[in-house]
Amino acid sequence: MDPRAALQKQIEKYQAMTGKERLRVALDLHELSCEIARDGIRHQHPEASADEVERILRERIALAQRL
Repeated sequence: MDPRAALQKQIEKYQAMTGKERLRVALDLHELSCEIARDGIRHQHPEASADEVERILRERIALAQRL
């Protein structure tokens, strides 16, 4: 399947979902992206506590919102 066909199929799947299902997908993707960011932060700051990792993550999200 070529990329355009795959994208169209994914769009069709999203359109067939209820609003609640689409919201769940969005929240799951958000949590996945936060976990990936946390992993990167831990790699950059191996000495950081869990609270420090969360603080840095919140700072990065705030910066991204301002840009």
